[in-house]
This record gives sequence, C-alpha cells and structure tokens, in this order.
Amino acid sequence: MENKTITIAVVDDHPIVIAGLKQLLSGVKGLHIAGCFIDGNGILSFVKTNFVDVILLDITLPDCNGIELCSAIKMASPSTSVLMLSNRSERSMVMQSLQNGASGYLLKNASLEELTNCITEVITGDIVFCNEIKMIIGKPDSRNTPEIPKLTKRESEVLRMMADGKTTPIIAGELCLSPLTIETHRKNIMQKFQAKNVAELILLATQHHIL
Repeated sequence: MENKTITIAVVDDHPIVIAGLKQLLSGVKGLHIAGCFIDGNGILSFVKTNFVDVILLDITLPDCNGIELCSAIKMASPSTSVLMLSNRSERSMVMQSLQNGASGYLLKNASLEELTNCITEVITGDIVFCNEIKMIIGKPDSRNTPEIPKLTKRESEVLRMMADGKTTPIIAGELCLSPLTIETHRKNIMQKFQAKNVAELILLATQHHIL
C-alpha cells in the first residue's frame, strides 16, 4: 500500500478552489490528480470509465446537490471513497453525507496535513473527519439526545473492530466465532443505533463516546 499512488478527482464549481487544491496536492508524494470537474455530470461520466481512489466533493454544485451526487457516485463506482469538502459545518450535513455513502467530511479551511492524512487514511477503510468536524460531532446535539444504545460485551468488541475497518471474516477469525454469528452481531448493533450504514454507525458511536 505504501508504494501505491492514490488517484484523486476534485469536484467543485469554483475554479480557484480547484486550482488551489491542484497546486497543494501536486506537491504531495504518492498522490495523483486524475481529473477536476465543476459539476456532477462530469464526474459521473468520468468514474464510469476511469477508476479513482478518492473523490473530493463539494456540496454546492450548479447541476445537483453534492450529497445526492455522492450516492450516485457510489452506485457507479462502489470502491471509490468520497470525501465531502465543504464550507458547511452543520451536523445535519455530516449525517446526510454519511447516509449517502461518504467516507469522510472535511471543511475547506482544513490544513494540508489534515487533508492528506484523511486521503491516505480513507483508502484503508477508515471514516475520516478534519479536526473541526470531529469537535462538532463530538458535542451532544441539544435538539436530539437519544438514549445511548446498550450493547453487550461481545457487541462492543465487534463494534470496535468494525470501527477499525475489519471485515466479518477477519472479526470471526480473531474472536473464534462463525461469520454468521458476527453478521448477527453486526445487524443487532446497526438496529440498536438505527444506523443506515457503517459510516453512520461509527459517527453515532463516537457521539455517544462509545468509541
């Protein structure tokens, strides 16, 4: 993995933002910008014929909503990781992005170090956030404070391993349990948190200080 070049696409309707990202990332070893796009149609056409490891995706685009576009990108290229890169810092935006398949959320004022770290971490299966977003999602939501889900000891173990990006077969092997048993635990955990996907599950568990 260390020697693999990470291919990146940038989607933003502001040419100056694209130019800035190209200049910043072009100097980072191991990263290659495969394409830059100002709208949703452009990136969707591109990923159907070109593989991209990571897409940096703005929320506000001229022809569509970036959060909805994220879902379409994941359908067209499931193995591509999508990182939302926005000026919007509302918790609801982060949640909607994760529900639509995003693997992370960064603000445009994030440092180059934060950005590059998130890019390299996300391709390993991690869910990533810039520091400011971590602080926002770590605070209790005063409008909605649901009861903390009660997990069994085994479910807590499985949750931590899921957060580490481990697959069902790996978790089963490490815990000496059958994959079917692990899948049952995973389903129970998702139901307890009412999470639509693993990314949302990890965010909710982080908010509840379970992870």
